[in-house]
Amino acid sequence: MKKICGVLAAVLALLAAASFASAADPLVINGAGATFPYPLYSKWFYEYSNANPGARFNYQSIGSGGGIKQITAGTVNFGATDAPMTDEEMKKAPGPILHIPTALGAVVPVYNLDSVASGLKLTPDVLAGIYLGKITRWNDPKIAELNRTVTMPNADIVVAHRSDGSGTTDIFTNYLTSVNTEWRAKVGRGKAVKWPVGIGGKGNEGVAGVVKQTPGAIGYVELAYARQNRMKVAALRNRDGNFVMPTIEATSAAAAGVAKSMPADFRVSLVDAPGKESWPISGLTWILMYKDQRDEARGKAMVRFLKWAIRDGQKMEAALDYAPLPKAVTEKVDQALKQVTFKGTSLY
Repeated sequence: MKKICGVLAAVLALLAAASFASAADPLVINGAGATFPYPLYSKWFYEYSNANPGARFNYQSIGSGGGIKQITAGTVNFGATDAPMTDEEMKKAPGPILHIPTALGAVVPVYNLDSVASGLKLTPDVLAGIYLGKITRWNDPKIAELNRTVTMPNADIVVAHRSDGSGTTDIFTNYLTSVNTEWRAKVGRGKAVKWPVGIGGKGNEGVAGVVKQTPGAIGYVELAYARQNRMKVAALRNRDGNFVMPTIEATSAAAAGVAKSMPADFRVSLVDAPGKESWPISGLTWILMYKDQRDEARGKAMVRFLKWAIRDGQKMEAALDYAPLPKAVTEKVDQALKQVTFKGTSLY
């Protein structure tokens, strides 16, 4: 009898230990989507989990198209996109999805020309002409005329673009569609389009890699990738007629005009924004999550994380080349988070 009691005590001790370990295991929150905010999200997840060890994030940087597909299928707890879901995409989801803006970013033309420093001047029509395959040489008169103090090389232009469904592509093609009638008629806007010319790269990382490895290449990436890879960036003529370089300040300037008139669902475009200092290819990036959560614990954890992101997280953005959300927007986001529920009860 004594031996049986000893065995029983040992079993109970093991069960208690297993229960304790299970309780101590962090809650893993799975997400997937945009590569555009990946450097920022990586920093946020690391810092937040250090301060809140009960939560861990597993994020797959697979592009906005993939993020929308996975959140629609319910295979992740949140999606991430730089292109707002269309009405058609929203209808395919099994429930209402909230767009929670997290940061402002700039999409920038980058190029690989040894003899030309950063700051090559481009106009909307010249950039569209390059991507339409109509301007094929770096010493084309239309480029040379804009850069009279620079000797442009007699070299082929190698166009690089995204090969995956991408919010960065949506922002870039939205811009070209807004500023060039031929692009609008022949190609248009989308997370994936039928490119007239060029080499594809997967993710911002892939396009950056193609440009860095290919003399004469031009591509488009998020500002953080351009800075981190020390790439040369172009100056673009904006809507007010000024040539501007991509900076955090120029990105913030593009958002200034829409901050107070932000729509309730936060689905808004910032491309070709007015303002003397505005960077013309700017955009928001969003976290996608269901309004009605299936998992109470993960839903509550996501709301807590996003409340932190729009407060403490915003302070980390400038160091990573993102522009923080205007205060008027973060206040609206805070109210939107109160809509997240589990079985009708707010998780805020």
